[in-house]
Amino acid sequence: MGLPPQLSTEERNAALLKAKHSRQVRAAVKNRIKAGELSLAEVFKESESDSIVAKMRVADLLASITGVGKVRASALMERLSISPTRRLQGLGKHQIAALIAELDPSSKRGKLIVLSGPGGVGKSTIAAYIRKNKTFWVSVSSTTRKPRPNEKNGVDYFFLTDEEFDDEISRNHFLEWAHFAGARYGTPREAVEKVLSSGANVLLEIEIEGAKQVKAYSPEAILVFLEPPSWEELVSRLERRATDSEQRRAERLALAQEELAAASFFDHCLVNDQVENVVQKLLSLASAR
Repeated sequence: MGLPPQLSTEERNAALLKAKHSRQVRAAVKNRIKAGELSLAEVFKESESDSIVAKMRVADLLASITGVGKVRASALMERLSISPTRRLQGLGKHQIAALIAELDPSSKRGKLIVLSGPGGVGKSTIAAYIRKNKTFWVSVSSTTRKPRPNEKNGVDYFFLTDEEFDDEISRNHFLEWAHFAGARYGTPREAVEKVLSSGANVLLEIEIEGAKQVKAYSPEAILVFLEPPSWEELVSRLERRATDSEQRRAERLALAQEELAAASFFDHCLVNDQVENVVQKLLSLASAR
């Protein structure tokens, strides 16, 4: 490697001023897009005639968009096969179109509602009602547990072996995944993103740990904690579960006490007093600006 060029004081000062100006221009673009004064499509258009904007890192631009952040920006770039160091001028037209469709506010992206809460509180009942009435698109989770007699693969869950689940993790196919009650559960990422990009609202009925992962990936997600009308009612529901042994019910009760303490992490708490009431409140959250 050769020696760096020897610059005069004037040349060095000029280079420093040029670098400072470039940083200021890029910072202004990021501030304008964060404030909603500039769309993603307009930034890409501007990059065609402004070399300073064209040399912005894609990751920095995406992370500056409200509701995206570094985690989701990184995951999105990986899914679209965009290098972490890629600059705007290096993007292909299909990659630009995909980014605009996914992140531009004008594309009317759907709302992501995450429903969680302690075991036995009635999350699956709410999700089944919503799926039947088609008020939201309800994601089907993958799991390593064995199907129950009344469950169908691809309808209630995607039932995977441990090896298949490991393969999905290695391919980054899950939006979130977590251990629960001796098995693993995960939300397939691609289907969720496709529906949200179409403008439709999505409901995820998942466990608390998974809800936290979703919030880290998608800060705009609306996290809803479903509470029982009372502790006594939750105990009664868990004790009525015919599929659980006495020991398993005791374990679920102990876990439910821990899970109830996580309510403060969520954006909203709803009491599951009646299915129709909960669904109506979820609809209100999805329609709110």
